[in-house]
Amino acid sequence: MKNKRPGKSSVSVAGVIAFFVLVAVIIQIAILTYDFIETKTENNGLIAILVLILVVILSTVIILCDIIRRKIMIDKPVKKILTATDKVANGDFNVELEIEHTLKNYNEYDFIMENLNKMFSELRKSEILKTDFISNVSHELKTPLFVIQSYAKQLEKGGLDKETEQKYAKSIVEASKRLSELISNILKLNKLENQDYIKEKEKVNLAESIANTVINFEEIIEYKEINLECDLDDVCVTSVPSYLEIVWSNLLSNAIKFTDKGGHIRISLKTENSQAIIKFIDTGCGISKEEGKRIFEKFYQAETSHSKEGNGLGLALIKKVIDILGGEISVESEVGRGSTFTIILEGN
Repeated sequence: MKNKRPGKSSVSVAGVIAFFVLVAVIIQIAILTYDFIETKTENNGLIAILVLILVVILSTVIILCDIIRRKIMIDKPVKKILTATDKVANGDFNVELEIEHTLKNYNEYDFIMENLNKMFSELRKSEILKTDFISNVSHELKTPLFVIQSYAKQLEKGGLDKETEQKYAKSIVEASKRLSELISNILKLNKLENQDYIKEKEKVNLAESIANTVINFEEIIEYKEINLECDLDDVCVTSVPSYLEIVWSNLLSNAIKFTDKGGHIRISLKTENSQAIIKFIDTGCGISKEEGKRIFEKFYQAETSHSKEGNGLGLALIKKVIDILGGEISVESEVGRGSTFTIILEGN
């Protein structure tokens, strides 16, 4: 439930009333004191001096009251906020402002501190994600680089038979492809997450878009003897063609990667309630429900895929693209029985 911010008018009226009462009391004291002095003496000069002294004393009281009020109500919370923001500005995100009042008695400074606490919490999460991201990238880069360096050294030494040379050369090529794919996905993901605007949308024929992607994978599909079935209706949406290509390419690449030789992949495109429903279905290794909940996280790889090629960025990239396009993506899977990825896009 959202906290209700106190109204500005009620806060200002309360302050005005408090100030008015204080001044009225002081004026009343001055009047009563003047009447009292006047009854005790007829010396106008003495009366004037005594009244002046009284005015100075009462004015000092007002100033002291205002200083104490500022110290408690303004200077104290402002100092807390400045100290906290100074720490954050210097890279310390483990900061949390203590709010002294209960929610019912919140003032504007309490709401500011509450909002800052939320912001500090998000910054802490972002810092953890950034650290994890760098750690994961470093780990993923090390593996293919180690393979390339190790086999390249063996080839450089020479003395290997033809079969071994071909084996090492093939491993180097595969490792370099994996490295290239990782860097490409990192750059794409970074670009999507940091862009300030979405590319201009245009009318896209989804059947043609998917078909063009399939053509790029014909060679590997034939090599793995995968039975590919495409059931594509003529559906058009207003979207970004280059973004959709990222989705189709990564989904089809994953389906091929995790489907054994002679397996089956089916791509369907239908309309339902003015929405485009796209499904990528494979007979691959599949994942458990628990893993399915995390599969769109950066660098997350399900247990069944650890022995396969991959870097855990493809699905995170897909999820980001779908979110930007305002669509939905979900997965249904069972270990050993394959996976079904479903995408929903708003139609024209």
